[in-house]
Amino acid sequence: MHLLIPFASALSEPAAEVLRDLPLPALAGLLQRLTVDEAEPEDDGDEYTLSPPHERALARAWGWPLIDGGLPFAAQAAAADGIEVGTRAWGLLTPTHWDVGRDHVTLTDPEALQLVEGESRALFDAVRHLFESEGFALAWGAPSRWYASHESLSGHRSASLARVVGRNVDLWLRGAAQAGESVQASTKLLRRLQSEVQLLLYPHPVNEAREERGAMTVNSFWLSGCGRHQAADRAAVQIADSLRGPPLQQDWAAWAEAWRALDAGALSTLLANVERGDDVTLTLCGERRARSFGHRPQSLLKRLRQRWSAPLPAVVLEAL
Repeated sequence: MHLLIPFASALSEPAAEVLRDLPLPALAGLLQRLTVDEAEPEDDGDEYTLSPPHERALARAWGWPLIDGGLPFAAQAAAADGIEVGTRAWGLLTPTHWDVGRDHVTLTDPEALQLVEGESRALFDAVRHLFESEGFALAWGAPSRWYASHESLSGHRSASLARVVGRNVDLWLRGAAQAGESVQASTKLLRRLQSEVQLLLYPHPVNEAREERGAMTVNSFWLSGCGRHQAADRAAVQIADSLRGPPLQQDWAAWAEAWRALDAGALSTLLANVERGDDVTLTLCGERRARSFGHRPQSLLKRLRQRWSAPLPAVVLEAL
């Protein structure tokens, strides 16, 4: 069993305070019994990589080449949504709300839009011709998942939504300055499409109705997860994604509650598996790095030493 936990840590003082005061008995028990997985390569980076640690860890588990900003999660998701992906290159077009402030533009968490199917399909149909006129093929997968196919997306690099939500989009609309001419051209085209989509959706009836009831409008999109479909054993890794929402919304009380629920649930189950002697792996992911811990046979003396010298959960998590 391999349990992967994204958003296990966050780079802010409120997050660090939560972790220092948060009792996580199951995680503490696991750290007493598991050791750093020597088979896993070190995953050290910073908070500015296009692909966050949990996406890199998942790609490694699936045997994908690690290309920053070029992990083909869009094709994987499209296939799961029943779309025939073939050998074409795909990208995930996420309908989003860009909040225009005085100094910068912030991308709001797409889940906060709570788009329903009818709204999503109407907006999708409205922007479709813009992409198709430039040679893209579009497919609708779900209210928050639209897909685009184009040969240029095979080499396109883009920041994961997990990097951009709640932050200034200008920081993440880079990536082509030192790239080849074809990548620069595709990036320039996509920037133009973003501008045209914004102009097209502003007066759309769906957005007018959303404004009337006080809901956020859909005024742009974010492209991510580009590349061609690659095989993946989706059963090889269990992803515990319950920690995702609160840190993106800076809701640290909700994050603490989600951590307590995760510790009492999936982590307690994993601990029980370890105590039975099962072969397990736990991967904890923050904003900079991921760390994997595994269960390996040890002598009684080594097990006792491991329990006495095991780091506290807060120490492990704050280092991610």
